[in-house]
Amino acid sequence: MKKEFNLKSFLTMLAGMFLISAAVYYIMMPANLVLGSLSGLVLVLVNFIPLKVSTLTFILNAVLLVCGYIFIGKEFGAKTVVTSLLLPVYLWIFEIVTPDVSSLSGNTVIDLACFMVVISMGQALLFNMNASSGGLDVVAKLLNKYLGFKIGESLTIAGFIIACTSIFVYDRETMVVSLIGTYIYGLVLDRYCDGFRIRKKVCILSVKYQEIQEYIVRELHRGATLYHAYGGMGLTERMEVVTILEKSEYGKLLAYIHQADPAAFVTVSTVNEVIGEWNRRR
Repeated sequence: MKKEFNLKSFLTMLAGMFLISAAVYYIMMPANLVLGSLSGLVLVLVNFIPLKVSTLTFILNAVLLVCGYIFIGKEFGAKTVVTSLLLPVYLWIFEIVTPDVSSLSGNTVIDLACFMVVISMGQALLFNMNASSGGLDVVAKLLNKYLGFKIGESLTIAGFIIACTSIFVYDRETMVVSLIGTYIYGLVLDRYCDGFRIRKKVCILSVKYQEIQEYIVRELHRGATLYHAYGGMGLTERMEVVTILEKSEYGKLLAYIHQADPAAFVTVSTVNEVIGEWNRRR
């Protein structure tokens, strides 16, 4: 289900784009890391076009936004427009506040690792709000719609092409590091996003199943499903309560069960993704 574009989502996008912009300006640019992103392409183009990074980023994002509205239409969200405009604004501020920035560590590999951690955190915040940072995401959607590539494949193809352009400005070592970094970036990002999506599926066998079910619905404001269950040894009929919760809610439920029925039998499993009306609180 799509998240509403409210104050919380806007502040989350501000924080996410701040992390992404800071990673680009303070880590990626000084280390000459031409990773597979729009910022990586800008890092190459500024060597041929006499414009500031923020200005060139704004121009490219604006062109992609126009293309998105023309060729993608309703699939192109307002959140992408906001995030696409935030990146050049943040970069412009950084250029004024700290015009001269040197490599974070002086070591390309260490800088690459730091960049991956920071930018993946920012991207994960955006994806958790059903938003994106624009740029290559628009290109990926265009390739998906008109050439049939999957979104992930489109991002990988575009990313590797941009990483290869570093050879026109830097050496082969930089290009190789950029290609490897582009690949690792996708893996790290998936890891962060999985952390946001993880939920707990809790199955409870208890004689006080009604009290537990009411606690889940009334206090945690989550749904609960009741099943008839039969013991394999004595064929005793029991009622099983099944619910899916966030990690913080799971802790509250476990504390309540320990208090209400210490003899309850509880099994817990991890759910990587929930689709449907689960996110609508009762």
